[in-house]
Order: sequence, then C-alpha cells, then structure tokens
Amino acid sequence: MLLRPIALLLLKGGVTWREFSELSKSVFVSVATDEFGIGGRPTNISRVSILTGISRKEVKRQRDLLEVAAPEASLKTTDATRLLSGWHQDPDYLDPTGQPLPLPLAGDTPSFKTLFNAYGGDTPEQTLLKELRHANSIQDDNGHVVAARRYHMPGDLDPGGLHFFGTNLYDHGQTLASNVGDVVAPKWLEGFAVDDRIHPEAVEAFRVYLDKRGQQFLEEVDAWLGQHRVDANDSSTTPVRLGMGVYAIAGPLPKGTQS
Repeated sequence: MLLRPIALLLLKGGVTWREFSELSKSVFVSVATDEFGIGGRPTNISRVSILTGISRKEVKRQRDLLEVAAPEASLKTTDATRLLSGWHQDPDYLDPTGQPLPLPLAGDTPSFKTLFNAYGGDTPEQTLLKELRHANSIQDDNGHVVAARRYHMPGDLDPGGLHFFGTNLYDHGQTLASNVGDVVAPKWLEGFAVDDRIHPEAVEAFRVYLDKRGQQFLEEVDAWLGQHRVDANDSSTTPVRLGMGVYAIAGPLPKGTQS
C-alpha cells in the first residue's frame, strides 16, 4: 500500500521499474548510512551491506555516487521514449534544420513504420502508436504524425506539484515510522476518521466540510507556530522544523488489502 501511490505517480511521469529500482538502491544505502550509525557516526560499509542486502562493492559504488552532484536522470529507457529520441536524433528523420520530420504512417524511410522498426523495441506498433497519441507525445496532421515531445510522459506533471507530493509523503511517512519504530520517544499525533459505508451523495458535502473546518484548524496551527518562531537576529538558537499536515481520504483500499 505504501508503494502504490508512488508507483502511480512515477508511471504518470514515464519513470520505469528499472529506473525506480536503481534509484531505490541509492536511497536504501543513503538511509542505512545516515540513520543506522552508532555513536553519531555514519554506518560502515559492512553494516550497510547487512542491513540492505546489497553487496559491499555495490554499497561503496552507491556511496561514491552520493558524494557527487546527482546527474539528471536519463529517461531514454522505455520503448516510447527510445522511439521519440531516435526521431529527434537520426538524420534520416530530420529536416535540414535538425527538426523531426512529419512522418506518414507507412512507406519507405522516413515513415513511422520504419522509425518503429528501428527504435520501437518489443511493444506492438499499434499499441505504441496508441499510447503516444493518448499522452499527446505525437500529434496527427494531414495523414502524418508529428513529434510533440522528445521524451514520452504518460501524464503532465508540474515540478512544484511533485515537490509538494514528495515533501508531504516524506513528512507523513517520517511520523508514522517514528511512532511505529521508537517505543521510548513520545508519540506524535497521527490519526484518521474513515467509514466505508457513506452514501455517495455525501461526497461533495464532505469535501466542502473538510475544506472549511480543515482550513480553520490549519490557520490556528499556523498562528501558533508564528508565535514561537526564532527571531531572525537570534544567532544563538538553532531553529527546528515543526508543523502539521491534513489530508482527505477518498476511495477504496487496493484489492487484497482491506481489513
């Protein structure tokens, strides 16, 4: 259940399982290094290997990668993106200015058929064509198809929205993990009110109710936090980050997970 909303977001953004697998390996090494040390020191390579199940050699490689600035992730891994990339780079499919040519669906080079044969991978041609059209990665124009994007993205994702998603999921997850795993430290507030027998006609009224009451409560919290801010001129105090998130619950749990 934890991974389903993450997978949903990543798939909307065109991120493949292979890319997620490689990225998650780096995150496992980073968390094991930072959070499981003894005496405030980073966890050594051998213990990180034991905790994560990743070989010592690979742990060292991941640590070395974490020491340098992260490169921009390559998106050229799916059949759809590979085809679009070839369309933008192969001279046979470019006009004199270096722009991708409009292509007829069939015929000799340059055509979508020959482009697919060269770069389409093992996805059926009509399936790939349908997916590219659905995501507006290509457009139809007088019997030809035109490349609208260089990389395939099944859904348009706003970078600010992605940051908001990540921050909120991180904050909520940190509280839950702390409350579950630390039996000594005081528990942070986390709870929910949910019922799976609500009349569907009440959905909009519930949305309005939450917007009004939830906003009122968040404004109260915001005012309380404002009263306890460290003065900008106070260099002797190190501020901490505190806050509260409120979220709605709508829809069923994934199949097979209902209690």
